[in-house]
Amino acid sequence: MSHIFSVSELTSAIKEVLEIQFPFVWVRGQVSNMARPGSGHIYFTLKDEQASIQVVWFKGSQGFSQKDGVSLAENLQDGQEVLCAGRIGVYPPRGTYQLIAELVQEKGLGDLFLAFEALKKKLAGLGYFDPEHKKNIPYHPEKIAVITAPHGAAIQDFLRIARDLGLGSEIRIYPSLVQGDQAPEEIVRAINLVNAHNWAEVLVLIRGGGSLEDLWAFNTEEVARAVFESNIPILTGIGHEIDTTIADLVADKRGATPSHTAQLLWPERKVLLQDLDEQEIRLHGGLKKFFAHKETILQQMHKALTWLSPEKQVQRIEERFEHMREMLEQAWEGFVRRQEDKLNLLEKGLKAGFGPDYWQIRFQVVSTYEMHLKTNIQKLLSVNEAKLDLTEERLSGLDPLKPLARGYSLVKIEKTGKILRHKEEVEPGDKLGIRLLEGSIRAEVLYEVGSRKDEG
Repeated sequence: MSHIFSVSELTSAIKEVLEIQFPFVWVRGQVSNMARPGSGHIYFTLKDEQASIQVVWFKGSQGFSQKDGVSLAENLQDGQEVLCAGRIGVYPPRGTYQLIAELVQEKGLGDLFLAFEALKKKLAGLGYFDPEHKKNIPYHPEKIAVITAPHGAAIQDFLRIARDLGLGSEIRIYPSLVQGDQAPEEIVRAINLVNAHNWAEVLVLIRGGGSLEDLWAFNTEEVARAVFESNIPILTGIGHEIDTTIADLVADKRGATPSHTAQLLWPERKVLLQDLDEQEIRLHGGLKKFFAHKETILQQMHKALTWLSPEKQVQRIEERFEHMREMLEQAWEGFVRRQEDKLNLLEKGLKAGFGPDYWQIRFQVVSTYEMHLKTNIQKLLSVNEAKLDLTEERLSGLDPLKPLARGYSLVKIEKTGKILRHKEEVEPGDKLGIRLLEGSIRAEVLYEVGSRKDEG
């Protein structure tokens, strides 16, 4: 069974569909049945030869439609041909749809709109609006060129916002007409001049609000071409947020208003200061980790150098020698004790098993064994003492200062830092460093022993 709508449900569904499908439209027609109630809103019917639509023009939107400083709402009358821009809405109490006008322009401006759409279609076909042609607007630029009317409200708003953003930049104003027949030529000249100077990081093109006719200079093909061919990124801020010109579509980026362009160029100063604090904190943390890492490496290198030093090597050899000496003493003491124990056992056995005569004979044998034992012990002691003397002599030979004590000296070639071993390694004029047992002296080679000079 299909769903049965209530009147309110059906009206709400239709309203949702219409408002989604027609969020913003341009409609051209003739004004009729116009009414001006005390609220200030304007109600009228917009019609052509075949159809009509109800239009409501709220008071808050009427200020956007002006010509020569006069609001079109004051002079709007039945029979007038107009172009309306707005959104489609549904009025539930009557179940009717209507156009909620945001902008109303006279018929002549409707022709401008058709020209706008024709140029827009042409430039789109040439690729003027393609994203791949858009250049990036630099973050926090320091050199900005601004093309605008030098005494207009737009430049004042731009500079006022710029003073409160960023950390200071240089702004150069390139004056130009922004309205009228001569405006397109001056705008193109200013864009070319900025590119010729090749000074700015970004070019800002701004103008205050106005009617479609007032903004027409920015809807011309020559201005669009100059914007497209600019080597410097261009940021536009033309009119109000609802105004979109051809220059806006071609530009690398569009701001809603002149003030908004300044906000797109520079971040808030407090945000920059906060970023600076965060960078400082990260820098301190990074330096702390860096120095800690380097200190660890230095400690490891110091430990390795200490282990490889000659002093430590000699110390390890002495420790090993002392350990071997202790082991030898312990082994000798154990050997003597074992031999004494065996001798005591033999003596007890002999006393128990034999008489005095036997003992007398055996005593002589034992005396002989004792003499042999002492001889062997002496030999063993002599061998081990010789080993100890040899080890001590080897250790003494490892002492780098021992030869110096016997009158020798250590000669080093200063320019190479090498130890002098052969006379061919030096020549007259070389400086030598001579290390003695106590202190050192410097010397210079005058001639070689055995040379002709020496023979003379």
